Amino acid sequence: MAGGDFAALPDLAVRPLGGSVVAASDESFAVKENLINPWAPAFRPETFGPRGQEYDGWETRRRRPDARGELGHDWAVVRLGVPGVIRGVVIDTAWFKGNFPPVASVEACAAEGYAAPDELTGWVEIVPRSPLGGDRAHAFPVEVERRFTHVRLNIHPDGGVARLRVHGEPVPDPALLDGLTVDLAALENGARVTACSDEFYSSPAGMLMPGLARTQAEGWETARRRGGGNDWAVIALAAAGTIRLAEIDTSNLRFNAPGWVALSGMNAHADPDAWFPLLERTRLQPDLRHRFRLENAPETTHVRLDIYPDGGLARLRLLGDLSPAGERTLRDRWTRLTG
Repeated sequence: MAGGDFAALPDLAVRPLGGSVVAASDESFAVKENLINPWAPAFRPETFGPRGQEYDGWETRRRRPDARGELGHDWAVVRLGVPGVIRGVVIDTAWFKGNFPPVASVEACAAEGYAAPDELTGWVEIVPRSPLGGDRAHAFPVEVERRFTHVRLNIHPDGGVARLRVHGEPVPDPALLDGLTVDLAALENGARVTACSDEFYSSPAGMLMPGLARTQAEGWETARRRGGGNDWAVIALAAAGTIRLAEIDTSNLRFNAPGWVALSGMNAHADPDAWFPLLERTRLQPDLRHRFRLENAPETTHVRLDIYPDGGLARLRLLGDLSPAGERTLRDRWTRLTG
């Protein structure tokens, strides 16, 4: 994936997806947990606390050589909220102007089960030692075709980093999905938005996030339409399957929910140009989780969501069963990326 194109992929490390900064060498000036906050870094000058100037990021103390004259370096370990293939990393030094690290590198590893930080092994360098500047975002493409569960940010020798973004493609463990009813539209299961009509206020990828939306900013919201037509989004499911129930959630959207919704499906393995109805145009209510049973739905790989005429949705859930072809796709990918 060339250049910064990877930024369109989900941030596998972000806190709302379950990411966690599980260890760090030092956090004397600003805590490590700030690294994966979902919002853009903020700064207010002359806001001093017990640790000095307050920063919305991670900042370590100034290193000094030890008795052997060695300086060493600082590091932070992040457990990805969703394991997957990493396509790119962003190291953002926003607001760190005189205290940023001049050099950084990133490593990654894959751990089985629920490993503690001191049990992590098999680290692989995915971003070599690279120069950093102050108060800017640095994008680094990654070309290692493997599934990872953790990353380690190394800063040389010390300083502050506002955010670490780890963009990639989720790779779920098929053993946890085979034979079960699953959310085929869940980002953590590998679903993704492939196209949309509008994302003026927020991306439609927000609809696929886990949990309930806490505010209207945590879903998808389009601009107000002044002409004809309607807004829409296309979702590639986690794998081929049969949808049994659709949940359309307008929670928190009290005055900007769509008036109606419709769902169409497509099986890319059979005919990528043939869309079939899953849910006919149906009225919605504001601030409500709507559930619709879908009877006799055919095998589906992609879903088109149409909202009329515009507005926002908090969450989209498409519960169903993986088809034999879908199960095989997930198992083959798992073998290729973990073998």
